[in-house]
Amino acid sequence: MRSVECGLLLATATQAVLAAEPSRPRGVGPEHAKFYKASDTFTCISNPSIALPPSQINDDYCDCPDGSDEPGTSACSYLSDLSPSHPSDISSDNASRSIALPGFYCKNKGHQPSYVPFLSVNDGVCDYDLCCDGSDEWAQVGGVKCEDRCNEIGKAWRKQEEQRIKSLGIAGRKRKDLVAEAGRLRKQVEDRIHTLGTEIQGAALKVKSLETALADAERHERGKVVKSAGKGSKIGALIQMAKDRIEELRESLVEVRGQRDTATARLTELEGLLRLFHTEYNPNFNDEGVKRAVRSWEEYEARDRPAIGSAAHDRDLDEISKPDSETDVIKWSDWEEKEESDVDVLYKIEEYLPVAVRGWVDQKLRDLRVLLIQNGILAASTEPGSESKGLTDARNALQAAQDSENSLRNELTGHQDDLNKDFGADDVFRALKGQCISKDSGEYNYELCWLDRTTQKSKKGGSHTGMGNFVRIDSVTVDDDLPPDGKGLGSGVRVALRYENGQHCWNGPNRSTLVVLACAEQDEVWKITEEEKCVYRMEVGTPAVCDVPGNGKGAGKDEL
Repeated sequence: MRSVECGLLLATATQAVLAAEPSRPRGVGPEHAKFYKASDTFTCISNPSIALPPSQINDDYCDCPDGSDEPGTSACSYLSDLSPSHPSDISSDNASRSIALPGFYCKNKGHQPSYVPFLSVNDGVCDYDLCCDGSDEWAQVGGVKCEDRCNEIGKAWRKQEEQRIKSLGIAGRKRKDLVAEAGRLRKQVEDRIHTLGTEIQGAALKVKSLETALADAERHERGKVVKSAGKGSKIGALIQMAKDRIEELRESLVEVRGQRDTATARLTELEGLLRLFHTEYNPNFNDEGVKRAVRSWEEYEARDRPAIGSAAHDRDLDEISKPDSETDVIKWSDWEEKEESDVDVLYKIEEYLPVAVRGWVDQKLRDLRVLLIQNGILAASTEPGSESKGLTDARNALQAAQDSENSLRNELTGHQDDLNKDFGADDVFRALKGQCISKDSGEYNYELCWLDRTTQKSKKGGSHTGMGNFVRIDSVTVDDDLPPDGKGLGSGVRVALRYENGQHCWNGPNRSTLVVLACAEQDEVWKITEEEKCVYRMEVGTPAVCDVPGNGKGAGKDEL
């Protein structure tokens, strides 16, 4: 506004307001009004030793070293660090030349008051984003007259602010849901840890019991009478040979089938590459080698090709590939003979004894045999393959129990490590872990998987590029303008996720991504930039950081 209009406005103000807020020079904010109360003299704010008559305030000449005598003009704008040097008649070596005021104060009645940089005062441009009442162009330089638009701008701002507050409320409720889900998931881990403790105790007892059983089986094996070689029946030998041959053929079938599937997959991939080459090549490019390759592909496509396999055929192969133990086609146990020697019959003499002494006699006989073997009187059972099925089963059972116990212990360690990991405030990122969001950015799609990885995916096909694997939760300080739609970082401390050790960059470092988070109603990637070679930065909105100190959605920086 012009100075005359400002004077009319002040003249029509109520007496009560005048008493509460006395008239102050143009451009002075209420927090600095106390320095301009004296009517007979004015002292520079940062240099109180310099006194001036009130008439030199806003006379468009910079008298004070700190510029405080020109709050309503641009005369002292050169004191800003961003302005070029300016000649001055100030000769005091001890005078402070740092500008004392934050800028030209705009009342912006109907909206929010703010400060405009002194360089923008009377520059012939209406700065409605900061000074909606147009008072920064009071001199109407070049005939520019800035009308008061505060009612219109304030109304739009209040509507946007209402929507922002509503969005914040929704985001806050979503964060509460995430925290509740994270608590539920953590409780599951804690419960599983408690269950695993009980299961590990049972598994340890089972291992101990099976160790005892194996020791008994080994002792029993040492006390077993060894049958002489060559007494087995011929049919038994043939059955074993057939069993071994069938198993060998089954394993060969599985191997050949795997090679066929691998070759088929490679063929499909190569055909896809050639088909893409045929579609995208430039026919106007005069390269005979390329043209021959294209013609060869067209001839290849035109030929009839036999189908490789079918669903029914694969089902038959699946059935054939199963071990005999999983099918009822051949029951080898029905064909295996259990021969007994005369000595075995002799050992069964205990069956004619009373039950009370039968076990004692059996154990004594076996102890006697072990003693004879240990003293070299009898030979131990050392023939290859002579180990009994009972001993083999006992050893396999112990190994399976030990593997099961180790698996349970590894699972317990994993869950304990999980509880000690940093999932952010209130463990909130536990509820998001593994979920992914993406953004279409021209030639590429960028994907962020929470606490997992970041990926760059080309729309033209080909392999994906790993931009980093999650390392830790961090915090960074930002100082950005907050856009009107609120999809920005604002200023202050923000939660950040660091993804490092991605795919190696040619002639550069391994790729890495810094994901900076701000409060938003839903998970959304706002912006991706490459700050330096293969070092990326993502700006992401999520309810997970709402109500976290420094991550408020409306935390925009103060504009001067």
